[in-house]
Amino acid sequence: MYITESNRLDIKNGCILRLTKAPGRCAEDLYKGIQSSDAGVRCDSLKELASVSTDVTFAQEFIILYYLSLHVCVGTKYLSNVIMTHTLTGFMELMDHGIVSWENLSSVFIKKIASFVNAKPTDASIQQVSLDILESMVLSSSNLFLQVKLEVTMERLIAHLQVTNQQIQTKAMALLMALLQTAADSDRQVLPRSVFYFLTHIAPTSSSHSCSMFHACRPDEMAHYLYVLQSVTLNHLEPRMRTPLDCYSQEQRDILHGLRQAAFETESDNSLSHERRRSLCAKEFKKLGFSNNSNPGQDLVRTPPGLLALDTMYYFAARYPDAYSRFVLENSSREDKHECPFARSSIQLTLILCEILRIGEPPSETRSDYHPIFFSQDRLMEELFCVCIQLLNKTWKEMRATQEDFDKVMQVVREQITRTLSSKPTSLELFKNKVNALNYSEILKLRQTERLHQEETLAPPVLELKERLKPELLELIRQQRLNRLCQGTMFKKISSRRRQDKLWYCRLSPNHKMLHYGDVEEDLDNPPIETLQEKIPVADIKGLLMGKDCPHMKENKGKQNKEALDLAFSITYDVEEYSLNFIAPSRTDFCLWTDGLSVLLGREMSSESMRSELEILLSMEIKLRLLDLENVPIPDSAPVVPKPPSNYNFCYDFSQTEQ
Repeated sequence: MYITESNRLDIKNGCILRLTKAPGRCAEDLYKGIQSSDAGVRCDSLKELASVSTDVTFAQEFIILYYLSLHVCVGTKYLSNVIMTHTLTGFMELMDHGIVSWENLSSVFIKKIASFVNAKPTDASIQQVSLDILESMVLSSSNLFLQVKLEVTMERLIAHLQVTNQQIQTKAMALLMALLQTAADSDRQVLPRSVFYFLTHIAPTSSSHSCSMFHACRPDEMAHYLYVLQSVTLNHLEPRMRTPLDCYSQEQRDILHGLRQAAFETESDNSLSHERRRSLCAKEFKKLGFSNNSNPGQDLVRTPPGLLALDTMYYFAARYPDAYSRFVLENSSREDKHECPFARSSIQLTLILCEILRIGEPPSETRSDYHPIFFSQDRLMEELFCVCIQLLNKTWKEMRATQEDFDKVMQVVREQITRTLSSKPTSLELFKNKVNALNYSEILKLRQTERLHQEETLAPPVLELKERLKPELLELIRQQRLNRLCQGTMFKKISSRRRQDKLWYCRLSPNHKMLHYGDVEEDLDNPPIETLQEKIPVADIKGLLMGKDCPHMKENKGKQNKEALDLAFSITYDVEEYSLNFIAPSRTDFCLWTDGLSVLLGREMSSESMRSELEILLSMEIKLRLLDLENVPIPDSAPVVPKPPSNYNFCYDFSQTEQ
């Protein structure tokens, strides 16, 4: 049936057609409604078409009846903006099913859609869907890309980027990126420079909220578009990266010899014999860091980085000749094993930069991790290389590296570059300052911290658990110290005479109330407590002295050595003039006794042995307790405790016997 005034209400209310009719009948009715001479019926039909076109079954039926160029929007001039918007929206929904190729569209239709984009500010809905259609055309085929590139005015696209309407701004940016991605290398070069200038100079500042432009565009979308621009632009270097050096190319051989001549002041080649010239060149290429001295081009045959490594070396030598000469000559004067080879390092560094900047990888549809520094440099790759090759030489010296450490140095340099770029520096100078501040010792500290974080020993909940476990473990160490004092230790007697071969033994009583001590024979390892005649009540001990504060160290001032000072301790009792003086047989015994005596006196243990043992016990206890949580992330804060129930009437009565 036809759509008439009597059933227009049915179309407006709740998509009656797609709910109550078969797709074929629905398509036929909408087709007839679109052809109606009544503007209201036609508008409602087109609105319904845009809604039901998402269904693939309906789309197949409708496409059979109605050719997709939608001549209604192409040939009719008196259509309202509302009807035009519904028409283009329905067209876009139908094309998204992929039933009909975009190649079937006529040039007249393309021009019509482009005219909506090129027109001065008009209905926003029409321009939005038109930009969407053109983007799909560009991405569908190279032929349509060429037609769209000819029809769309780049100045108008840039104007669309400056509006406050988020949807138009986003669609215009998407179309620009589609044009950039689809274009061949030659086509990219003919795209107006105004587009690149706008994207590389205006867009980055707006993303940092320093410009009012792009204030309506979502940050994640803009970041993705800037990432695409960066990726596509850097991929211009891929052909050089994939091309090996041609040993028969005179131009490439001249560049290699230019590197050598820029580094060394050599005699005029014309005044040397052929053999002398070859020998001198081989020697200088070796100093320059090439592994194949007679044919240095062989080092650049490997791809990647191929010719790109030659380009970066030559750029460094030409742009910063003083730094280049200083690098080469400084390493030429070192021993062979400590020399940092410029050529080998440059080739590997170029490869590392290619991997970090993802040169050669097609742009991802989801990534948005662009580098702001890219938009401040015309030749980012080469400028980064010039900074990083000097960084490499600095890191080489900090690590005191040899030729065997080459791979280790390159790993550290890669980490320095990656960490610095992840901080999003906005200029080359800022990158240079940050990457040079991140020296080798800082890298080691960061690695240690990250290792601890990886083991989750620094997570706030784990630190809290450590604090709760400390008292229990400290008590365990206290008991161990007291038990060790109960076993006792053999000490050497302190005497002013040169001979100090007499021994005495000291031990704590099992009830921890008395210190027993006395002279013993050398062959008696563990004398019984009854044989130790002297004793001091623990309650009478007044203080614990260590090192140079001990009375026996003050008496022998000038005679004691550093080892004795480190092992000396004393206890004072009754009055200050009475003391029992010790020199521990080892540092371990010194820590055990000073800790044990501190426990008896009610003081905190302070030895390095106690701190080490506490850390070991804490680490072991934490690992055991978290064993069941392996590979489970621990949140920084505890989950919210749910509110208590409104009542507690959920008690079950077990007194009744179940039947």
